[in-house]
Amino acid sequence: MIELKNKNQIALMKEGGAKLAKIMEKVKLESRPGITTEEINDLAEKLIEEEGGKPSFKGYKGFPAALCTSINETVVHGIPSGFKELREGDLLSLDLGFFYKGFHTDMAITFFVGKENSTFKELVDVTKESLNEAISFCRAGITTGDLGNRIESFIKKNGFIVVEGLCGHGIGREVHEDPQI
Repeated sequence: MIELKNKNQIALMKEGGAKLAKIMEKVKLESRPGITTEEINDLAEKLIEEEGGKPSFKGYKGFPAALCTSINETVVHGIPSGFKELREGDLLSLDLGFFYKGFHTDMAITFFVGKENSTFKELVDVTKESLNEAISFCRAGITTGDLGNRIESFIKKNGFIVVEGLCGHGIGREVHEDPQI
């Protein structure tokens, strides 16, 4: 069942989301060749604490870190490590959850470490185009199934596939809430 948030709850989540975006921007700026994913995670935890929150993911279903760090072929939920050093041209996805004043917020970004890597450039371009395609398709009355079909069709038309078994989700008092999309 979808828990609808009231105006006060939405305002708290908006405040937490703004703090999370600020944290993520600082973490992105430090994500450069030579730094380990463990060091990036440690920075994220420090910034979360400075902003008065707690990491949403650390300890969630046994996850050992605050930040998911997925490099190149790792699709999602990569675990930070002192042995995983970033290299020039890596495609890095960061996923971070922030618990603040009783509510979770969650965001992910994907970018190249240093210079673009031609191996992954087309993937990044098609992914961005699929987001724009989805946004242009959104309007009152469409179903999430229609939206998902539009995105999947666009991605397949461009020579890529959608990873089955992963989904988007609601967020609020819990890290994962309905709807599962």
